[in-house]
Amino acid sequence: MGNRSLGSRIFDICNILFLLLISLACLFPIYYTFVLSFTDPVEYYQKPLILFPTKWTLSAYQYLLSTDTMINAIGVSTFLATVGTVLSLVVSSGLAYAISRKRLRFRRVFMFAILFTILFQPGLIPQYLIVRQLGLIDSLWSLIIPSLTGGWFVLLMKGFFDSIPDSLEDAARIDGANEIGVWLRIILPLSVPALVAFGLFFAVGYWNTFFNAIMFINDHKKWPLQVLLQNMLVDPTSSVNAGSAMDFRSNRQMPTETLKMASVVIATLPIMLVYPFLQKHFAKGAMVGSVKE
Repeated sequence: MGNRSLGSRIFDICNILFLLLISLACLFPIYYTFVLSFTDPVEYYQKPLILFPTKWTLSAYQYLLSTDTMINAIGVSTFLATVGTVLSLVVSSGLAYAISRKRLRFRRVFMFAILFTILFQPGLIPQYLIVRQLGLIDSLWSLIIPSLTGGWFVLLMKGFFDSIPDSLEDAARIDGANEIGVWLRIILPLSVPALVAFGLFFAVGYWNTFFNAIMFINDHKKWPLQVLLQNMLVDPTSSVNAGSAMDFRSNRQMPTETLKMASVVIATLPIMLVYPFLQKHFAKGAMVGSVKE
């Protein structure tokens, strides 16, 4: 270190300062959104830019959480994230376990079919036509069933199941366990890191459901939180909001920007709070299926 030239040290200092500026540029919008959501309305109207409010208030959150529209959206997103994640894990792990068994007939055919879905996507129109033919338009199940699993998740989970010794399965069969019993009592308990990692992916996907909701959901009472948030950010005084409890014009003392920032925090906070509790398992399962022992 002592033999380093002056030019090398200057380069390191400039590099650190440059990366620090990039980090601050990325973190500032998050910080400003959080701060503005807790800013007192009077102070917001008095100052053009607020970096640290002198008075913190929960008035924006109290107003949003007192409306039926916001409560319904939170309920819909919670339903999608919980029910959708559980069903996706069941379907994905069951399919991955089935194709990981070498004795499965037509195993290569199923593998090719799964790989085909990764390489070639059907597109939006066939997906919409299938959902409509199933009678799922304006149903929350239209946001769950088409997204139950994916070829990428199945193949990665299969790689993890392949690393589990066959001797454990053989021992369970000697004890009288059938296929479902082996899957429930042997495979799944040993796959907790993988299930947590994939569960987090599924939960984030369902919680952030947006495009499918725009295509399949017409009733604004069934909108998930992300669709409601988009509607609020783009046009807070739209005809949809005007006919609901979320009309910002009904509370003129509450700044529109403060309500928008509070809505963003409400939409992002649950996942941010859940992740630290799952980080331990997520770190173990992040590389699931990539290395075969």
